Amino acid sequence: MGLEGLIVALIIGAIAGWLAGVVVKGGGFGLIGDIVVGIIGAIVASLLFPTLNISLGGGWIGSILASAIGAIIVLVIVKVIKRA
Repeated sequence: MGLEGLIVALIIGAIAGWLAGVVVKGGGFGLIGDIVVGIIGAIVASLLFPTLNISLGGGWIGSILASAIGAIIVLVIVKVIKRA
């Protein structure tokens, strides 16, 4: 992955993490935390969606949506673990 790909991944991760933080109340972790949550969400989505035969399409919008859904899953799991 080149510098351009890394920058795109960070931007998509930041947007997806922010969206997940908005959906899951109290899930925002600041800019760096949102980027990390978004990237982890993208990994979760890339593992989970093909297994469930789900495709959100290509491009920026599909990547952001998939990453955000994965990040929401991650934040919900973290929230459940924190309560226990």
